[in-house]
Amino acid sequence: MKRVMIIIVLGAGVLFMPAVAFAQKLVFVVRHAERADAGMQAQTDPPLSAAGEARAQKLAAMLADAGVKDIFATEFQRTQNTAKPLAMKTGVVFEQVGSKDTALLISKIKSHPNDVVLVVGHSNTLPAILKALVGADVAIADNEYDNLFVVVPATGTMTRIRY
Repeated sequence: MKRVMIIIVLGAGVLFMPAVAFAQKLVFVVRHAERADAGMQAQTDPPLSAAGEARAQKLAAMLADAGVKDIFATEFQRTQNTAKPLAMKTGVVFEQVGSKDTALLISKIKSHPNDVVLVVGHSNTLPAILKALVGADVAIADNEYDNLFVVVPATGTMTRIRY
């Protein structure tokens, strides 16, 4: 009886899933790793701190075998340096997209059907990116660098993992 209920619940979940907007297998969305200025100074483009470099290496280790085929980062070195270890490990060259051009980024993600994609953004850009991908409202504090959002566009689902 318990199995029947589980099957019914899962079946209902599939029936009421949101319509798919595009066919990406998976989109990983992260905020850049820790800034060298800890967000305290008025630097426009600070590099990563030692902790940030370590987090970027950890991200690369986590996603090295995930099949990432496309990487998008903004014009700022902290996003590019967060993406760089994975790019070097996989041979995938990251593409730069302006931090204020969410529509262009979403268009570029959609232009890579059936791929696994990594997007590296900022605490103030990730909410709009995730809203556009799955309709989720997300807040990211200025001191949060450990969010890895795993988006499955085909099902309209998202999981937030701390790493």
